[in-house]
Amino acid sequence: MLLKINIPISEKLFLIDPTSSRLGKSILLSAIELIDEIGFEKFTFKKLGVIIDSPEASIYRYFKSKNQLLTYLISWYWGWMEYRLLFETANIESAEYRLQRAIALITTAGDEKIEMDGADISKLHTIVISESAKSFLTKDVDKANKEGAFYNYKQFVAMVASIIKEINPRYKYPNMLLSTIIEGAHLQVFFAEHLPMLTNKQASADYITEFYKDLAFKSIKNTI
Repeated sequence: MLLKINIPISEKLFLIDPTSSRLGKSILLSAIELIDEIGFEKFTFKKLGVIIDSPEASIYRYFKSKNQLLTYLISWYWGWMEYRLLFETANIESAEYRLQRAIALITTAGDEKIEMDGADISKLHTIVISESAKSFLTKDVDKANKEGAFYNYKQFVAMVASIIKEINPRYKYPNMLLSTIIEGAHLQVFFAEHLPMLTNKQASADYITEFYKDLAFKSIKNTI
């Protein structure tokens, strides 16, 4: 499925809007492919330039560093997830069912073969799982936060947290619960592939989704 969606990204996350030109779009799409293939540590603008057949300097016109490019891609992903959440929960009255759909979306987002403006969402999801912590576990995180680097991520958390408050207005920790589910689910996907002794993949086909649904609803309803 190929979708064209306009996802807002903070202007502080680029020097020139990469969606405004063919070269910029090529940088984004090829960066996703290359980071997914070799990992962020080995990823360089020089290697990316070879793939897109453009000088390394031309990439620096759009992004000041590979970390800024990574942050842009992750912000783009969370904008996509916000769109998916709205789509998945539209016209559903039950807050409990909307939360179940949201958790399923968080824990299985990389399973579908979807392209957004040509970008392979499953590969972008893999990058978010393995590389997203590198965008905020830095000494510059406060500066990046003020520049809107994590706005789309925070918006997504806030949207799902509001569903939790519908279920139980007395629950004190909706944002903490959601960020724990998101980061934990990403770790469990990573563990399943690389460190299986740290997870329980054998439990069921949808074990991550089932675990976090169970965790969420038991936590929320314990204070009702």
